[in-house]
Amino acid sequence: MTTNEKSRSILLAGASGVGRHIAHALTEAGHKVTGLGRSGENGIRADLMDRDALLRAVDGHRFDTVIHAATALRRPPMRDSDMYATDALRVQGTAHLVEAARAAGARRFVVESMVFGYGYGDHGDRPLTENDLFGPPGRTPRLERHIAGMRTKERLAFDAEGLEGVALRFGCFYGPGGTDALLPLLRKRQLPVPGDRGRVLPWVELTDAARAMVAAVERGRPGQAYNIADDAPMGFRAHVEAVARTFALPKPMTVPLWLMKSMSYAHTMMASRLRVSSAKAESELGWRPLYVSSGEGLAAMRSASRR
Repeated sequence: MTTNEKSRSILLAGASGVGRHIAHALTEAGHKVTGLGRSGENGIRADLMDRDALLRAVDGHRFDTVIHAATALRRPPMRDSDMYATDALRVQGTAHLVEAARAAGARRFVVESMVFGYGYGDHGDRPLTENDLFGPPGRTPRLERHIAGMRTKERLAFDAEGLEGVALRFGCFYGPGGTDALLPLLRKRQLPVPGDRGRVLPWVELTDAARAMVAAVERGRPGQAYNIADDAPMGFRAHVEAVARTFALPKPMTVPLWLMKSMSYAHTMMASRLRVSSAKAESELGWRPLYVSSGEGLAAMRSASRR
């Protein structure tokens, strides 16, 4: 267990699924974590989209910190429509959770954001920092819907009166509870992937992401956002090939990028080129990735699966 100056009582929206890594890291750091969600495994059962029910659920409870890490994703999004419920959670769900945080007497409000809030597309080779524009208008209505969700989620956190808002802009997640969904697709050769052609994306292993959340809870500056990604941006195909290689699975088939257009969200992501700098997180939060590349993180995941 790590030590900190003060153990906090934390309400974590999104504690089930991959959010279990956040709950575990916070608990290991000495904090008391209560999960918030619709399933019975949560300490407080409520739907973020139901404002009145959410406020009833937190009535009588007190928390120092509230974390919004909830999504509606059960598998990697392929089509834009797969993101719509999560887009709504980022807008209406965040607004409702801000109200609940105030009702529970919280002081700090930390949100899980994403690097795609800088915009989908080709950002060149310069790593983006937190000083770059976040939440630019989307090039199409469907992309604006996704970007507006990330833009609004951060704005609601930063503008919430009486709350110290902090945002973590994560790279693409992988690791235990995330990468698992790719393994049967690779095994059955059902995951065609286009060539990267110089395109790269930021990545972060899920337990590293959880460690960043602990750092944000304890040391994040109010009103600040932090990029959270490893040191080795990698193309989507290169990452999937690394998964296949690590788990001794067939290499994915190569297809032209245009053939992925029916999988509209995956196509947009695979067509993007984006690098970010996590220097601010290192200097202000004291966070560094334990796994500096997805190759190292995948190897650790494979090793753990053999135990």
